Amino acid sequence: MPDKDKTTIEQSSDALTVESVFATHADRLRAKRKMRELLDRGAGVTISLGGIGIIATLLLLLIYLVYVVQPLFESAQIQRLTSFQLSPSAASGEPLYLALEEQAELSMRLSSSGRVDFFSLADGAVINSEQISIPAGAQITQFALASEESGLIALGLDTGAVHLFSADYEISFSGPNNARQITPRINYPLGREPVFIAADAMQAIAVAQANDSIVIAAVAGSGELSLVRATRQSSLLALLDPSADTDYQLEFTRSELALVDTDWLLIDGDQRWLLAISAQRMVSATALDAVFSGSAAVQASDRLALQTESIQDARFLLGGLSLLVADANGDIGQWFFSVGEEGLALRRVRNFAGSGTPLTALTVEQRQKNVAAIDERAVLRLFNTTAERTLIEQQLDDIRIRSLALSPRGDRLLTETDSGLLTSWSVSSPHPEISWSALWERVWYEDYAEPDYIWQSSSAGNAFEPKYSLTPLTFGTLKAAFYAMLLAAPLAVCGAIFTGYFMAPPMRRKVKPLVELMEALPTVVLGFLAGLWLAPFVETNLLGIFALIVLLPVSIIAMSAAWIFLPRSIRHSIPDGWEAAILVPVIILSGMFALWIAPPLEMLWFGGDMQAWLSNEFGLAYDQRNAMIVGFAMGFAVIPTIFSIAEDAVFTVPRQLSNGSLALGATPWQTLAKVVLPMASPGIFSALMIGMGRAVGETMIVLMATGNTPIMDINIFEGMRTLAANIAVEVPESEVGSSHYRILFLSALVLFAFTFVVNTVAELVRQRLRTRYRLL
Repeated sequence: MPDKDKTTIEQSSDALTVESVFATHADRLRAKRKMRELLDRGAGVTISLGGIGIIATLLLLLIYLVYVVQPLFESAQIQRLTSFQLSPSAASGEPLYLALEEQAELSMRLSSSGRVDFFSLADGAVINSEQISIPAGAQITQFALASEESGLIALGLDTGAVHLFSADYEISFSGPNNARQITPRINYPLGREPVFIAADAMQAIAVAQANDSIVIAAVAGSGELSLVRATRQSSLLALLDPSADTDYQLEFTRSELALVDTDWLLIDGDQRWLLAISAQRMVSATALDAVFSGSAAVQASDRLALQTESIQDARFLLGGLSLLVADANGDIGQWFFSVGEEGLALRRVRNFAGSGTPLTALTVEQRQKNVAAIDERAVLRLFNTTAERTLIEQQLDDIRIRSLALSPRGDRLLTETDSGLLTSWSVSSPHPEISWSALWERVWYEDYAEPDYIWQSSSAGNAFEPKYSLTPLTFGTLKAAFYAMLLAAPLAVCGAIFTGYFMAPPMRRKVKPLVELMEALPTVVLGFLAGLWLAPFVETNLLGIFALIVLLPVSIIAMSAAWIFLPRSIRHSIPDGWEAAILVPVIILSGMFALWIAPPLEMLWFGGDMQAWLSNEFGLAYDQRNAMIVGFAMGFAVIPTIFSIAEDAVFTVPRQLSNGSLALGATPWQTLAKVVLPMASPGIFSALMIGMGRAVGETMIVLMATGNTPIMDINIFEGMRTLAANIAVEVPESEVGSSHYRILFLSALVLFAFTFVVNTVAELVRQRLRTRYRLL
């Protein structure tokens, strides 16, 4: 083969080799490009799904909170169940009293003839009947009920005698299926025979039962007041068998008080006060202990301010602290005693307007502050006194209703018309004590001098009135966040500005991770240290802490001013950006000096006790676990969050902007104020809002570093209770589905809404700031 052809072939093969190499490389690049595009798409889808998942989670959380809270504001409903007529013998006589047992399966009817009938609510079948022993020729002239809860009844005879009895229901399980059986019976605490306490017929009687004591009061026709106190005699038999007959020791007393024109006689639940009420609106109160000791005198007397001239009905609300007074227009007022500038006085706290017609029946619920009233037009009004909420207002029948009863659970209503028709009604009102005013406004509770915001969710007795005001919890949340931000915001933002703009890069690489490492500390550890170490330390060295707050900035400013006058050789020996390291010993020495100088200053200026001086001079009470401790501990937890975000915002401002400003002759401070901070302001604002959200939602620090008392006081030396801490404390002990349980979820919803609104406003402000300064 010629050399020329051989050379041509070699050149062709080299060209093919180069082309193949380039082709292979291009294929690899295309494959890598496709892989990158695939990874980018996958990352985009993953990030999008993550964002959608977060939004979906928040929506599900919001939906669940609304689902749990929504029943609090549902309206009450009433539905007719059964109607029946009692047998002629059972229906004889006017009804004095109707009552339902716990399960709302049986009812009791007491007639004016003294006959007690127990009948089934399903069909009206009489289960048991008993005639109260009344002497021949005697008649029942007075009726009194101790309370709906106790069911103790007193019947006054025209002979001056009183019959005392109550209904009891024994539950047993028998048969192959262990079917429940309810057996009613009548108990006679003082025996089956009446007790004579007055000389002649009585114009009013009252009875009250508290613990082991029963008090009966009667006003004779002449106005003479007679009382009997029956004290239970404890015995081993009574302890072993509570249903066994118990002996009572009777104490008879006749008072010189003349209670003329007394239409209602009432004794409060604690047996402290005896109220004599006339139809002409006069009310007089006498201490029972004074009556029994023989030194009785009317403690308070007043004429009730009503829209009508007469009272139609009067009785105590659940607990025996509030007096319900109904007038001829059907208006019902709630009154109770409170001590004011004029001394003890009966004050009308609330008024529930009627329909303009008189009432025919009035009763109260045994477990909640609910009241049921029926007027001449058979219109039922069911309302809750504390919440000032009308639950039901509905006409039940076309015939006049003369008597009604509420079941102990408040879920069943029994009415009797003038024709003797008994009707059972189902009542659905799961959360009657909840209303806007009860949650957010001042409420005047029983035994309080004035309306107030109070959170007190539980107690041991049914007569307790739950107090569900969210205002002190919301106030405590904002108070804790305010004092935490008061410490954290200036320290974190100023530290972030110095670190991101002035500090030398090598020092910044050490300082920033160290500050961010603070965020890794569990808040429960911070709360533990704040409650067990910091709080006692601050209490012991209160003046030293205040001296430190004053001396620390003064020392830093003084050192900064002295730095200018130091010899140039000393100043130049420290690299630029490392000047802050010199302040470390200054801060330590300032703290030591403040704690050293505080005791003699406290002895000189405050008599050796600054806490007592604050209390005497300014009325500021000092609690060991207070808002200042929360500010220190929570500020320590919030500082890393604000510092990290704000420092990134300052550090990421383009250097060409600050360098251009410096090149045009601006000083570093002018550049910081006019260029860097405006550009970094969206990030700094976001940092503050995120820090505030962290402070608002903090739980463990507030729980452990404060007294957790739901009070409304801006005093930095007093504690507080926050929404988050309240949820953590009370959710485990709340009954699922109860008002308490749902209100805790409502407080979580309030916290969620507050955080959402703050973050939304922060984002809007941040976007506006970015739009404003993006052209710099």
